[in-house]
Amino acid sequence: MAYFPLFADLSGRACLVVGGGPVAERKVDGLLAAGAVVTVVSPRLTRRLARAVARARVRHLRRRYRRGDVAGATLAFAATGDPRVDGAVAAEGRRRGVWVNVADVPARCDFILPSILRRGALTVAVSTGGASPAVARAVREQLERSLTPAHGALVEIAGEVRRVLRARGRRPGAARWRGALPEARRLLAGGRRDEARRRLARRLGLAS
Repeated sequence: MAYFPLFADLSGRACLVVGGGPVAERKVDGLLAAGAVVTVVSPRLTRRLARAVARARVRHLRRRYRRGDVAGATLAFAATGDPRVDGAVAAEGRRRGVWVNVADVPARCDFILPSILRRGALTVAVSTGGASPAVARAVREQLERSLTPAHGALVEIAGEVRRVLRARGRRPGAARWRGALPEARRLLAGGRRDEARRRLARRLGLAS
C-alpha cells in the first residue's frame, strides 16, 4: 500500500487514545507535543499517563472502551492489545469518518505513524509503509548522527530571513537558497548565530 505523507495540525483538536499501557503512552506523548486535546479511555494507566492526568494535561475515562467514544475525535488510536477492542474502535471510526490508528496492525489503520526525528523546528519522518518499523528506526538513528542541532537553528534563521524577504517583495530562487545555506549552517555549528543570519540575509539580497 502506498501512503500519502502528511503533516497534520492537531493544535486544539480532540484526539482519542483507547488503552493505558506503554504503547498508548507513546501515542499520548506525540499528541501532546502536537498540542492536541487528548482523552484516554482505559481502566488502568502507566505511571507517566497517571501523572499527565493529575496535571490536567490529559482527560481520563477510567473504564473500558464503549461504542460512541470515537464521536467528535479528529483522530483515534487503538492501543489496548486486545484485537476485539481495537477492531471495534477501528470499525466505529470507519462508520463515523474518523481516522483510526491500530497499534501494530497496519491493515486496520487509516493512517500509520512514522519514526520521527526532531531538531528544533526541523522534523524528519521515516516510514516503511508499516512493513518494518525496525528498519524505519534504524534509518532514523542513522539520520540522527548526521542532523545536528545546527540544522534546527538553520530552519529558524532561514524562516526569519524568508519573512523579511517576503515583506519586501523579494523571492530568491531555489538555487540561490541552496548556495547560501551551507555557510550559514557552518557558522551555526560554531555557535555564531547572529553572523549566520547576517550572512544568509546578505547572500539572499538583503542589505546588512
